[in-house]
Amino acid sequence: MITSVITKPTGAPAFRVGDERLIRLTPAAGKKVESLLSKQGRSQGVLRVAVVGGGCSGLQYKMDLQEGPAARDVLVETAGVKVVVDPKSALYVTGSELDFIEALDGGFKVKNPNAAISCSCGESFSA
Repeated sequence: MITSVITKPTGAPAFRVGDERLIRLTPAAGKKVESLLSKQGRSQGVLRVAVVGGGCSGLQYKMDLQEGPAARDVLVETAGVKVVVDPKSALYVTGSELDFIEALDGGFKVKNPNAAISCSCGESFSA
C-alpha cells in the first residue's frame, strides 16, 4: 500500500506515496475533482479525504481541496488526480472507492469495505 517516502527539499517532514489499495477514484470522481481544482486555480492541488467523528453512525467523511500533501500524509495518484489521506484516516478508508454521481441525490459517494454500519444517507458509518 505504501511504496516510498518522499522528503521535501527544504528538509521539512516527509509524506509517503501509496497506491490504489488505499483509496481509488472512479473516472467520474477523478473528472469532477479535476474540474473543481481547475475552478479554484489549483491545477497541481490535491483532494484530502479524512475520517472525523460525527454523523448518525459515529464517523463521517470530510473532503477538501488543498495545495499539496502535509507531513506524514499518504499520497495516492488515481484517476488522474492526487489524493492525500492522513495516517489515522487511512486505517478507516483502506480499500475504499470514491465515486461521483450526477443526479438529484448524487454527489461524491464512498464505497468502504471497512464500514460495519452505514446510515441511510450514506454519509456516516461505523467501523
